[in-house]
Amino acid sequence: METIIQSTSDFIYGRVLSVLLLGAGLVFTWRLRLIQVRRFGYMFRVLAGSRSAGIRQISSFQALATSLAARIGTGNLAGVAIALTMGGPGAIFWMWVVAFLGMSTSFVESTLAQAFKVRGPDGGFRGGPAYYMERGLGQRWMGVLFALSLIMAFGLLFIAVQANTICQAFEESFSLDRAVTAGLVVLLSGAVIFGGLRSVARFAEIVVPVMAMGYLLVAVIVVLMNLENLPRVIALIVRSAFGLEQAVAGGIGYTLKQGLTNGVRRGLFSNEAGMGSAPNAAATADPQPPHPASQGYVQMLGVFMDTIVICTCTASIILVSGQFDPTSELTGIQLTQNALSSQVGGWGSAFIAVAVFLFSFTSIVADYSYGEINIVFLKESRAAVRVYRIAVLGMVLFGSFATLPLVWALADVAMGLMALLNIVAIVMLSRTAFALADDFDAQLANGVRPTFRPEDFPELRPKLQAGVWEADVRNQAPAPR
Repeated sequence: METIIQSTSDFIYGRVLSVLLLGAGLVFTWRLRLIQVRRFGYMFRVLAGSRSAGIRQISSFQALATSLAARIGTGNLAGVAIALTMGGPGAIFWMWVVAFLGMSTSFVESTLAQAFKVRGPDGGFRGGPAYYMERGLGQRWMGVLFALSLIMAFGLLFIAVQANTICQAFEESFSLDRAVTAGLVVLLSGAVIFGGLRSVARFAEIVVPVMAMGYLLVAVIVVLMNLENLPRVIALIVRSAFGLEQAVAGGIGYTLKQGLTNGVRRGLFSNEAGMGSAPNAAATADPQPPHPASQGYVQMLGVFMDTIVICTCTASIILVSGQFDPTSELTGIQLTQNALSSQVGGWGSAFIAVAVFLFSFTSIVADYSYGEINIVFLKESRAAVRVYRIAVLGMVLFGSFATLPLVWALADVAMGLMALLNIVAIVMLSRTAFALADDFDAQLANGVRPTFRPEDFPELRPKLQAGVWEADVRNQAPAPR
């Protein structure tokens, strides 16, 4: 059974999904006129005004922090090390390429999530791929299938995996009994998720920046300690990406393929662009400026932070430390721990264990929020949400003690299915996203604060929930340039 599921996963990611996601990223990048470069600085200017939100609303910054909480996980620590050992240093280059293209894909899916969001009974917003499949494409069956796939992958299975990772790290680093760690994770998870989506957003807003900046600081210290090795490492990554390191010895084709395959797969898994997960967080935001495209810019920054910044930190720690040995069997989180410990001493391993806890725990609560949004899409019921919350805590407990190869395989297949559905949907709705991006650019060019007016989009307006955007029309003001 496990072999069949793993073969299905390999086919989806290796033969289908990678091609579709990279192809879509190329098309979106071309049609949006290199938005990643053209508007790179503007991403940060939008972020500067992203802390404000309406009453009972989630701010753009909180939505970004929630999506980063889900994106930044063990893949940034263990996944990068695995990519290095399986694909060589060149895999890091291809992770960068995937992130660059994925920024435009993230812009498209997050802009669509904002456009088709709905207002819930509590006054807050929710949305995501299931919602734009139903409202934008008129295909509820497609949204239902997506929602079920996401709930299985992110809402349940990945939560068990993250809990398992935390317990394993604390057992190895601190010899802490799994029952103790499991109890702690269950209590902390319950305290956050029973507060609902706004509780998750507030938690992410505080923890994620601290978590990311702490890891970035340690990586910078390690690089500065080995500054003389940095030019060699950069050259190694670029040369390996195109098989130049192995050209003399032969086997260039195989090496290039391994680096490309592993870099693309790990990059897609890490930044999640096009997967349909981050748009669930993007839709909850009350964006500033009040336009769907503004959250597209914010979520583009999320892809940049996840892969270009955090994954590069891990790669730098491993490569400049001199601990990377392609002939060694050491890989995953152990390689990252050994690399850091070799530079900063014994506390390096403990630091990685704490980082694993923070990265994994924030992923648990963010993945829960994605699941809740899609539970409500299937059925507007408080009872259903309460049952789901209990199920999440049950998966935390189950994952803390179980061995999870089958769970991993099932989660991969479920995530692959939701990604396939999402990529089809955003390609079909891409003209809407392009029109919204052009409208945003035109208002910026006229020196006004971009504001979305549904009446300017007669074909789109009937598909939007009444009152969601009309209530957000505000006085024009000079736009940030």
